Amino acid sequence: MTRYVALLRGVNVGTTRLAMADLRRIVTDLGHEDVKTYLQSGNVAFGSTVRDAEKLAAGIARALTDELALTVPVLVRSGRELAAIAGGNPYADREDDPTRLLVAFLATAPEKSTVDALAAPGGENVSFTVTGREVFLHYVDGGYGRSKFTNAYLEKKLGVVATSRNWKSVRALAEMTAS
Repeated sequence: MTRYVALLRGVNVGTTRLAMADLRRIVTDLGHEDVKTYLQSGNVAFGSTVRDAEKLAAGIARALTDELALTVPVLVRSGRELAAIAGGNPYADREDDPTRLLVAFLATAPEKSTVDALAAPGGENVSFTVTGREVFLHYVDGGYGRSKFTNAYLEKKLGVVATSRNWKSVRALAEMTAS
Protein backbone atom coordinates (compact mmCIF):
# COMPACT_ATOMS: atom_id res chain seq x y z
CA MET A 1 0.00 0.00 0.00
CA THR A 2 1.38 3.40 -1.03
CA ARG A 3 0.36 6.70 0.56
CA TYR A 4 -0.69 9.52 -1.76
CA VAL A 5 -2.16 12.97 -1.60
CA ALA A 6 -4.59 14.36 -4.15
CA LEU A 7 -4.47 18.12 -4.58
CA LEU A 8 -7.60 19.65 -6.09
CA ARG A 9 -7.23 22.96 -7.86
CA GLY A 10 -9.49 25.87 -6.97
CA VAL A 11 -11.70 24.15 -4.39
CA ASN A 12 -13.41 26.34 -1.77
CA VAL A 13 -11.49 29.46 -2.78
CA GLY A 14 -13.85 30.71 -5.48
CA THR A 15 -17.16 29.45 -6.76
CA THR A 16 -16.30 25.73 -6.66
CA ARG A 17 -17.59 24.41 -3.34
CA LEU A 18 -16.84 20.91 -2.09
CA ALA A 19 -17.51 19.52 1.35
CA MET A 20 -14.54 17.57 2.64
CA ALA A 21 -16.92 14.83 3.84
CA ASP A 22 -17.98 14.36 0.21
CA LEU A 23 -14.37 14.25 -0.92
CA ARG A 24 -13.50 11.63 1.71
CA ARG A 25 -16.54 9.54 0.71
CA ILE A 26 -15.70 9.69 -2.99
CA VAL A 27 -12.07 8.69 -2.47
CA THR A 28 -13.11 5.88 -0.09
CA ASP A 29 -15.76 4.66 -2.56
CA LEU A 30 -13.02 4.38 -5.19
CA GLY A 31 -11.47 1.67 -3.01
CA HIS A 32 -8.74 3.69 -1.31
CA GLU A 33 -7.98 3.34 2.40
CA ASP A 34 -7.23 5.53 5.42
CA VAL A 35 -8.68 8.59 3.67
CA LYS A 36 -8.10 11.91 5.45
CA THR A 37 -8.60 15.49 4.32
CA TYR A 38 -6.52 18.46 5.36
CA LEU A 39 -8.12 21.88 5.70
CA GLN A 40 -11.02 22.85 3.44
CA SER A 41 -9.05 23.46 0.27
CA GLY A 42 -9.11 20.11 -1.52
CA ASN A 43 -6.28 18.12 0.02
CA VAL A 44 -6.90 14.42 0.58
CA ALA A 45 -4.39 11.82 1.75
CA PHE A 46 -5.07 8.14 1.18
CA GLY A 47 -3.54 4.71 0.80
CA SER A 48 -3.86 2.76 -2.44
CA THR A 49 -2.56 -0.34 -4.14
CA VAL A 50 -2.74 1.52 -7.48
CA ARG A 51 0.78 2.56 -8.48
CA ASP A 52 -0.13 5.05 -11.22
CA ALA A 53 -0.60 8.64 -9.99
CA GLU A 54 -2.16 9.79 -13.27
CA LYS A 55 -4.72 6.97 -13.08
CA LEU A 56 -5.50 7.91 -9.47
CA ALA A 57 -5.94 11.59 -10.40
CA ALA A 58 -8.17 10.74 -13.38
CA GLY A 59 -10.33 8.43 -11.25
CA ILE A 60 -10.90 11.06 -8.56
CA ALA A 61 -11.61 13.77 -11.14
CA ARG A 62 -14.07 11.51 -12.97
CA ALA A 63 -15.87 10.58 -9.72
CA LEU A 64 -16.17 14.26 -8.74
CA THR A 65 -17.74 15.00 -12.13
CA ASP A 66 -20.02 11.95 -12.12
CA GLU A 67 -21.23 12.28 -8.54
CA LEU A 68 -21.14 16.02 -7.84
CA ALA A 69 -21.02 17.61 -11.31
CA LEU A 70 -17.71 19.25 -10.39
CA THR A 71 -14.96 19.64 -12.96
CA VAL A 72 -11.72 20.33 -11.14
CA PRO A 73 -8.14 19.47 -11.96
CA VAL A 74 -6.69 16.82 -9.63
CA LEU A 75 -2.95 16.34 -9.13
CA VAL A 76 -1.57 13.38 -7.20
CA ARG A 77 1.79 12.98 -5.48
CA SER A 78 3.09 9.99 -3.55
CA GLY A 79 4.30 10.22 0.02
CA ARG A 80 7.83 9.66 -1.26
CA GLU A 81 7.49 12.60 -3.66
CA LEU A 82 6.09 14.83 -0.92
CA ALA A 83 8.94 13.89 1.41
CA ALA A 84 11.43 14.92 -1.29
CA ILE A 85 9.57 18.18 -1.85
CA ALA A 86 9.41 18.95 1.88
CA GLY A 87 13.11 18.19 2.21
CA GLY A 88 14.16 19.99 -0.93
CA ASN A 89 12.86 23.53 -0.62
CA PRO A 90 15.79 25.80 -1.51
CA TYR A 91 14.24 28.69 0.46
CA ALA A 92 13.25 26.92 3.69
CA ASP A 93 16.38 28.06 5.52
CA ARG A 94 15.85 31.70 4.46
CA GLU A 95 12.33 32.25 5.76
CA ASP A 96 10.61 31.69 9.10
CA ASP A 97 7.14 32.70 7.89
CA PRO A 98 5.53 29.67 6.16
CA THR A 99 2.99 31.94 4.42
CA ARG A 100 5.84 33.44 2.37
CA LEU A 101 6.92 30.02 1.12
CA LEU A 102 4.72 28.12 -1.32
CA VAL A 103 4.97 25.19 -3.66
CA ALA A 104 3.10 25.20 -6.95
CA PHE A 105 2.39 21.62 -7.97
CA LEU A 106 2.28 21.19 -11.75
CA ALA A 107 0.31 18.57 -13.67
CA THR A 108 3.32 17.95 -15.91
CA ALA A 109 6.85 19.24 -16.16
CA PRO A 110 6.83 22.41 -18.26
CA GLU A 111 8.84 22.89 -21.42
CA LYS A 112 12.38 24.14 -20.79
CA SER A 113 11.75 27.20 -22.97
CA THR A 114 8.82 28.32 -20.81
CA VAL A 115 10.84 27.79 -17.63
CA ASP A 116 13.73 29.79 -19.06
CA ALA A 117 11.34 32.63 -19.95
CA LEU A 118 9.61 32.71 -16.55
CA ALA A 119 10.12 35.96 -14.64
CA ALA A 120 8.41 37.68 -11.74
CA PRO A 121 5.89 40.24 -13.02
CA GLY A 122 6.52 43.94 -12.60
CA GLY A 123 9.82 43.50 -10.83
CA GLU A 124 8.24 41.82 -7.81
CA ASN A 125 10.70 40.46 -5.28
CA VAL A 126 9.81 36.79 -5.66
CA SER A 127 12.38 34.03 -5.78
CA PHE A 128 11.41 30.83 -7.56
CA THR A 129 12.92 27.53 -8.56
CA VAL A 130 11.28 25.15 -11.03
CA THR A 131 12.21 21.55 -10.32
CA GLY A 132 10.42 18.96 -12.44
CA ARG A 133 6.71 19.22 -11.62
CA GLU A 134 7.08 21.71 -8.77
CA VAL A 135 7.81 25.39 -8.44
CA PHE A 136 9.27 26.48 -5.10
CA LEU A 137 8.27 30.08 -4.35
CA HIS A 138 9.60 32.59 -1.84
CA TYR A 139 7.67 35.86 -1.53
CA VAL A 140 10.49 37.96 -0.08
CA ASP A 141 8.61 41.24 0.49
CA GLY A 142 5.18 39.93 1.39
CA GLY A 143 2.72 37.15 1.01
CA TYR A 144 1.09 35.46 -1.90
CA GLY A 145 -2.11 37.49 -1.47
CA ARG A 146 -0.49 40.75 -2.57
CA SER A 147 1.48 39.32 -5.45
CA LYS A 148 0.75 39.04 -9.16
CA PHE A 149 2.98 35.94 -9.23
CA THR A 150 -0.01 33.70 -8.65
CA ASN A 151 -1.13 30.22 -9.58
CA ALA A 152 -2.97 31.64 -12.61
CA TYR A 153 0.18 33.52 -13.68
CA LEU A 154 2.23 30.32 -13.46
CA GLU A 155 -0.34 28.38 -15.47
CA LYS A 156 -0.37 31.01 -18.18
CA LYS A 157 3.42 31.37 -18.39
CA LEU A 158 4.30 27.68 -18.07
CA GLY A 159 1.35 26.30 -20.05
CA VAL A 160 0.44 23.63 -17.48
CA VAL A 161 -2.23 23.17 -14.81
CA ALA A 162 -0.98 24.15 -11.36
CA THR A 163 -2.24 24.27 -7.79
CA SER A 164 -0.36 26.00 -4.99
CA ARG A 165 -0.02 25.22 -1.30
CA ASN A 166 1.74 27.17 1.43
CA TRP A 167 4.70 25.68 3.21
CA LYS A 168 2.74 24.77 6.36
CA SER A 169 0.31 22.75 4.23
CA VAL A 170 3.11 21.08 2.26
CA ARG A 171 4.79 19.94 5.47
CA ALA A 172 1.50 18.71 6.95
CA LEU A 173 0.66 16.76 3.79
CA ALA A 174 4.14 15.22 3.78
CA GLU A 175 3.56 14.07 7.36
CA MET A 176 0.12 12.66 6.47
CA THR A 177 1.62 10.56 3.68
CA ALA A 178 4.78 9.42 5.45
CA SER A 179 5.05 5.65 5.59
